[in-house]
Amino acid sequence: MLSILVFLPLAAAVVLAAIPRVSDRAARWTWVAISAIEVVLVAVAWALFDPSETGLAFEERTPWIPGVDSSYHLGVDGLSLPLIAMTAVIFVACALFALRERRRPRQQAALFLFLETVSIGVFVAQDLLLFFVFFDLSIVGMYFAIAGWGHGRPGRSALKFFIYTFLGSLALLLGFIGLYVAADPHTFDIPQLVAAQPLDGGAVGTAVLAAIFLGLAIKTPTVPFHTWLPPAHTDAPTVGSAILAAVLLKMGTYGFVRIAMPILPEAWRAWAPVIVAIGVLSVLYGALAALGQTDLKRTIAYTSVNHMGYVVLALGAVGIVSADADARRLAAAGAVTQMVSHGLITGALFLLTGVLLRRANTYRMDDFGGVARAAPRFAALFAVGAFASLGLPGFSGFIAEFQIFVGSIAALPVTAIALLGILLTAALLLRAYQRVFTGEPGERSAAVTDTTRSEFWSVAPLLGLSVLIGVVPVVLLAVIDPAAATLVDLVGG
Repeated sequence: MLSILVFLPLAAAVVLAAIPRVSDRAARWTWVAISAIEVVLVAVAWALFDPSETGLAFEERTPWIPGVDSSYHLGVDGLSLPLIAMTAVIFVACALFALRERRRPRQQAALFLFLETVSIGVFVAQDLLLFFVFFDLSIVGMYFAIAGWGHGRPGRSALKFFIYTFLGSLALLLGFIGLYVAADPHTFDIPQLVAAQPLDGGAVGTAVLAAIFLGLAIKTPTVPFHTWLPPAHTDAPTVGSAILAAVLLKMGTYGFVRIAMPILPEAWRAWAPVIVAIGVLSVLYGALAALGQTDLKRTIAYTSVNHMGYVVLALGAVGIVSADADARRLAAAGAVTQMVSHGLITGALFLLTGVLLRRANTYRMDDFGGVARAAPRFAALFAVGAFASLGLPGFSGFIAEFQIFVGSIAALPVTAIALLGILLTAALLLRAYQRVFTGEPGERSAAVTDTTRSEFWSVAPLLGLSVLIGVVPVVLLAVIDPAAATLVDLVGG
């Protein structure tokens, strides 16, 4: 089941790349069809998944590099299945949005199908080397997406993205090697390492955690490792920005919950206050930086630093062992919920900024105004996305942030300072909405027409899922909560 889920997009990508006679229209619809099949496969897996069962579901394992005890080991649990589902939905939304793409659509479809394979591969991998391969290939795929279909200064932004994140992946590999060397017997298998917990919180354990944390923090990204993100988002193509924000950033925080926290619990507990401080700093800095932008896409890019800061804050709170276990479980569940919520909402907002670029070839907010008059459907979708992003009740963001703050404040009351991030996010999103959609028309407002059918149906389902989670959160939390409790037990204390 999982092998089909991972490699079906890659097989389609190889076919599209190998057959140059495939028409542009056929290539676009192939991307849509394969991505839709992935959603169906994930839905089947979700229906068959039993969250009450301990261990991994749909597990597959076969020897891969026997000399270092590295295997082709796949499996899912309540921490990974929601992220796989979110990934599949985001890719089909991007495929629909790209139906009007005129620049090398066959090559674009092949590249993004490849990206879907490596993205899902990260979330199902249960071996450190396999995880690293998928993790590294995602950097390569996004580099070509930015350089090949971006705008502005795509070459420079793609190079900065690649060098920065590739250096992070080297630090990650160094940490993985440290875990392998410390394990007895030596292995890269994640469940075996979780069971063995080969390092304590001493100097070696701290050094290994530092290497892994650095590699994952750059990918997340947290302050001060975020500087690659704004230019990469600004110059990336619309679908590239949506996938970068919704999927690739989650690889960092997922690495924390899958690898760093359960394998190095003592080191995580020892450094939990520092991790909490990094999360709070990311929340406040991301919101303040977004508030100062004049470019709409850059504004949304900085909100990703803010929202991912909430995740890091919550995961740090899980390591505060003096706190009540129920509060720590709530923080862990909120962190995973926030990963899913941010993917849906920010993916939708980036697709909506792409509508502006298609019509007016700019993201500069001062060039617009009064857009809601000519494009009411577009304005309504953006308003829903903005309210969802600021954490209004009725949306998934509220459920996630409520859990994060209840759990984190109970564990460490000083984290209440991060509540200012919600206020700042509300101010910056409402300010951006007013500048673009209300008031007197700007010089580029006349070029903005309403969303097309493919644009509407790429965004509306993402926002609809955010509403579903916000109104009936049990559909998601029933899967996440048992796994979050297991994570807290592994972290210990």
